Amino acid sequence: MASTIRAMTATEIRIRESRVDRIFNLVNYTILTVFLIVVLYPLIYVVSASFSDGSAVISGRVVLWPVDFSLLAYEKIFQYESIWTGYANSLFYAVVGTSVNIVLTLFAAYSLSRQDMYGRKIIMGFFVFTMFFNGGLIPTYLLVKDLGMLNTRAAMIIPQALSVWNLIIAIAYFRSAIPGELLEAARLDGCNDFQYFFRILMPLSTPIIAVLTLFYAINHWNQFFTALIYLSDKALFPLQLILRDILIQSQVDMNMMEDLQSMAAKEAMRELLKYALIVVASVPVLIIYPFVQKYFVRGIMLGAVKG
Repeated sequence: MASTIRAMTATEIRIRESRVDRIFNLVNYTILTVFLIVVLYPLIYVVSASFSDGSAVISGRVVLWPVDFSLLAYEKIFQYESIWTGYANSLFYAVVGTSVNIVLTLFAAYSLSRQDMYGRKIIMGFFVFTMFFNGGLIPTYLLVKDLGMLNTRAAMIIPQALSVWNLIIAIAYFRSAIPGELLEAARLDGCNDFQYFFRILMPLSTPIIAVLTLFYAINHWNQFFTALIYLSDKALFPLQLILRDILIQSQVDMNMMEDLQSMAAKEAMRELLKYALIVVASVPVLIIYPFVQKYFVRGIMLGAVKG
């Protein structure tokens, strides 16, 4: 009986769909399909080019699928020992840095989301002020230097320990998604603030934690300019800086070549390296994203609602 009702309901819905609705859906799906192709094609092309022969890439024969399948680019990349060092460093910065970010952001967001916190508007004003005004690159560099963090792992983590934008998102989430009555009920049961935070609030905040983790982790994984400024020891370089050095070395070597045939081969290898390096640097992010994607929209939408 229930299945019959569901079938009738679905039939009625299809019957009630007007001509305007059908046109709207058709246009909507067409636009979304075009956007999907526009976004997806460059990704497919990069992967296909990285698995193709260099001459096929520079001659423009690679359109969608790999041409003259080859793993030469990846063999060349992983011959660099610094690649593995860069991977390890980037993983360290991403894991440790994201952990520091999440702890500070959640503690600050919970405190500032409490209506009974004294001076919370003033403190929030100081946080927001830093979004619009800062000392600039040179004063920041001098501060990091005076604190003794220059050319250390701390320089990649401490100066970026908190994002005010992510803090605002977390505050909005706590205010809109976590009812205030929950704290009152927990207090009646004998919970203090720390017990409430760890035992009740955190299990209910999985969506926003996943979203913030994704934001912070991607930022740490893609760190380039910070490392370029504060690090000079190659043993501390993140992956992005290592990849830059490989491409620069390839370009310099190519310019020094005098033989035209060798120059063409070098140009083909440089193109292969470029695409293969993009794939190598993107794989960890592509692996992480599916696990947090289901929380992504929910966390952002709840955090965007003003409570």
